[in-house]
Amino acid sequence: MASVAALYTPEVLMLATGLVRHRWDDGLALQGAARSPSCGSTMKVGIDLAADGRIARIGLAAQACAIGQAAGAIMADAAIGRSQSDFADAEADILRWLAEGGDLPDWPGLGAIAPAREFPGRHGAILLGWRAVLQAFSSFAKGEGEIA
Repeated sequence: MASVAALYTPEVLMLATGLVRHRWDDGLALQGAARSPSCGSTMKVGIDLAADGRIARIGLAAQACAIGQAAGAIMADAAIGRSQSDFADAEADILRWLAEGGDLPDWPGLGAIAPAREFPGRHGAILLGWRAVLQAFSSFAKGEGEIA
């Protein structure tokens, strides 16, 4: 069994504080939220889109464990310029990696939380950011937001 010390490394704790780089802003046009059924962690994401439909700005608000916060910061740090399909592909790749193992998905910074794969109770928290962004994109598809 994996050690909790391997899970909450200084790097993970530092990443968790990185959410301050992506502060929540009520003015972001598209909003989405996700909740982990396994641990109850939640994340709210707001995005603005550029004319090409890619993320131009992102903000987050989290009520999550350090792993969920670190994963959210990792997601947001690489979100600018990405499309809905980029997020759908990443979410599917992360979900597959969590369930089956294999190579780490291609998203910058994920290696920092790789030990969390051994803790199934944290899998939902890892996925929060990607799922909330996909929900925000979904609100755009329903005509609830606008492109900047």
